[in-house]
Order: sequence, then C-alpha cells, then structure tokens
Amino acid sequence: MKTTTLTIALALIVSGTMVFAQSNTKLNEQKSTKTEMQKDSVYYTCSMHPDVKMTEAGKCSKCGMNLEKKILKVKETKSEKKEAMKTYTCSMHPEVKSDKPGSCPKCGMNLIETKSK
Repeated sequence: MKTTTLTIALALIVSGTMVFAQSNTKLNEQKSTKTEMQKDSVYYTCSMHPDVKMTEAGKCSKCGMNLEKKILKVKETKSEKKEAMKTYTCSMHPEVKSDKPGSCPKCGMNLIETKSK
C-alpha cells in the first residue's frame, strides 16, 4: 500500500513539473514575440483572443482560428525626439539657450549648435 501511494505521489510530482516547464516555455515564447513586435510594425492576432500575438500568419494557439493581420503604429520615443531637436547656445553665456540659430541677447555673438546627449 505504501509503495502504491509513493508511486502515485511521485507520478503527480513529475507530471506537475512537466506542465509547469511547458507553461514557462510558452510564456518565454510570448515574451520574445512581444519584444520582436516592438521592432516590427505588423503583427497577427486572434479576433477572439487579442492576447495571442504572433509575428507570422498562422492559427490561434487557443482556438485554432486564423490570425488576422494588424498594423502597429510606432510612436517616437522621448529620446528620439530629443535627438531630432537642435539646441543652440552662446559660447560666452552657456545659460542662453535657443531652439533656433541666431545671436546671443547678452553679447550679440552667433549661437552655436550644441551636441545632444
């Protein structure tokens, strides 16, 4: 009787570990797909399960329906906007800053473009 109980307990532990390992693998695949989708502007999703997102056409892993093509509109990040903006400053008065070229209001020197960080 003890042998049978131990065998059943061991079988449940092993099967539970296998299910847990498979679910972790699926989560890792979904995370890598999300990372790739940030780079691409096209992805495929299920109309019944919007959380299912793939980079290639295929079938939904939950219901088997064909995935629909969606276009992801990528917005500029703040760092990209900062790089696009130019800043001009006076070499004699670094506190003077402008987004347009021109002359320093304090000394009249031409403003020079500063390097973006």
